[in-house]
Amino acid sequence: MECPQNLKGVRTINNRTDKIAEIIEASTAQFVAQCYELYELPPLGSLVKTGDIYGIVCHAETAGLEPGRKPIARGKDESSEEAIYQSSPQLLKLLRSEFTAAAVGYKGGDKILRYLPPQPARIHGFVYLCQPDEIKEFGQSFGFLNILINAALPVPTEELIAAALRQMSLAQEDSRAFLVAAGKELANLLSADFIRLKNILGKLS
Repeated sequence: MECPQNLKGVRTINNRTDKIAEIIEASTAQFVAQCYELYELPPLGSLVKTGDIYGIVCHAETAGLEPGRKPIARGKDESSEEAIYQSSPQLLKLLRSEFTAAAVGYKGGDKILRYLPPQPARIHGFVYLCQPDEIKEFGQSFGFLNILINAALPVPTEELIAAALRQMSLAQEDSRAFLVAAGKELANLLSADFIRLKNILGKLS
């Protein structure tokens, strides 16, 4: 039996186009997706897509499948984390990894519209991790920043915005120029909230 991917080394999602998760809950402003593989969660701030809807990962968790039933410690007599899963292979079927994404845009014809979609994502819709070319295209406009600034998020807004911009910058030809432009846009949006702006900019370096 293979151990969860992140127990073999650094937790990453490979650059690929296959689906990574499936929608299990959706609203106009966000969607929740369960990963097909335990611990294969996209990083905070990642751009994902389901159907024509784009989302930015704003929360993730791994927990037991049964609500209210917490996993128990099993590794007292084991030499490694991998050994726990090897001795109790049923754990892979008793645990689930899921993430929440804030809806930040959708595809309308040939254009990416960076505001809330007219309808929620479909339950059981497949979720894909966006590839660099699509991330680069999405990042050509910062219209999604205002959505995140005003969204009710499960994590601090400053942390999510900074994480999203850092992730997007990796797909740009000039990541520094991208972050500088994003900083200027944030300065306009948060002109009346200097402390909040400072906190975000401080996390972009």
